[in-house]
Amino acid sequence: MKHQIGGHDDKNLSYSYSLIEGGPLGDKLEKISYDNKFEAAAGGGSLCKSSMKFYTVGDYVITEDEIKAQIKGSEGVYKAVEAYLLANP
Repeated sequence: MKHQIGGHDDKNLSYSYSLIEGGPLGDKLEKISYDNKFEAAAGGGSLCKSSMKFYTVGDYVITEDEIKAQIKGSEGVYKAVEAYLLANP
């Protein structure tokens, strides 16, 4: 997979990037853009608010099931990172 870094904002604890090649794109998606922002959690720790934007090829319409599958895949990555960080403070 190939990613393109969109940018980061140290002051607002946010960053963005796009998946531009490989992985789940296939021939129906041009790219998937991700925006992430970290905020302090009320009980300590932090929250990551993430959004995904899908850019389709031609007039293809992405289905709700395809979106759910992409979200589930992304959640898996975040859960793995969270587990690592909790185990290695």
